[in-house]
Amino acid sequence: MTHRDFRTLPPVAQEELRRRAVQAVGDGMSQTDAARVFQVGRQALNRWCVAYRRGGEAALAAQPRGTKTPQRKLTAAQEDDVRARLQKTPDQWHLPHVLWTREAVAALIQQRSTVPLALPTVGRYLARWGLTPQKPLKRAYERDPPAIDRWLTETYPAIVRRAKATGAVIHWGDEMGVRSEHQAGRSFAPRGRTPAISGTGKRFGCNVLSTLTNRGELSFMVFQERFNGGVFLGFLRRLMRHAKRPVILIVDNHPVHQARRVEVWVAAHADRLHLEFLPGYAPELNPDELLNHDVKANAVGTRRPRTQAEMVASVRAYLHRRQQQPHVVRRFFQEEHVRYAAADFVA
Repeated sequence: MTHRDFRTLPPVAQEELRRRAVQAVGDGMSQTDAARVFQVGRQALNRWCVAYRRGGEAALAAQPRGTKTPQRKLTAAQEDDVRARLQKTPDQWHLPHVLWTREAVAALIQQRSTVPLALPTVGRYLARWGLTPQKPLKRAYERDPPAIDRWLTETYPAIVRRAKATGAVIHWGDEMGVRSEHQAGRSFAPRGRTPAISGTGKRFGCNVLSTLTNRGELSFMVFQERFNGGVFLGFLRRLMRHAKRPVILIVDNHPVHQARRVEVWVAAHADRLHLEFLPGYAPELNPDELLNHDVKANAVGTRRPRTQAEMVASVRAYLHRRQQQPHVVRRFFQEEHVRYAAADFVA
């Protein structure tokens, strides 16, 4: 027997069909004959009859369509409490987790409200709160948050005022090592077959010193020897030869930056150069770190230099190209953690 697709009918028509079929059975027609006459399934008709006996006419009424909105198991106050606690790390709430995974959030909810939630339900709460899974930034235990706050609210604004008063240009500097085995990016391949990229088994590298400004100026030096006071002074001499205005150079607390010979040389050129030091263990405050990531990802990570000389040439050529793209250098200052340094304060 052919059945009509009951689901395609409008709700009102479905309700009317249920009433007529149940009425026919009530008037003495067998369920088998009624199912054939109204072209519905025998089991469906039986369910309607049972529902009618239990609930009357109301049990046959049309029901709202669509996905049912699940009832929230947490109160508004409980949700606010959990969201506030997600601002800290799980271990600070004595949970055996490092990251805020769904399992960790479920454990926190159980700890705070004794309400057990399935992981899909936890995921829906997280989505409702506007939280998404993200790769966390690494933070050293030695970080000094009060020092970082002072840098942002006191120290750097004072540097800006000094630059404006003296007509100086603020440079952000950093050094990095680049290695031949560094790899970045992904490669398409058939599912389950991880691609293999050919490259030399020899390990070699080079180092880069660079500074940049929020106006898009970039200075750099690529070298192969170990980074020490002599190398840093050589870079400073080159930087000052090309600088048309006094320079305030902001760097991290690397021992070479604070070496005695560097301190003496900078003091002797105090009319044109001044060094400032970032808070310890806070590399995200330095825009030059973004240039480092750029170079490693694009000048080395997607290429396979066969020799050290080839690597040096590739890195140097890439940085020369970036020098001709001040708009790209300026974009480094738009990242969230360094946006504070993006404004052009120089008169």
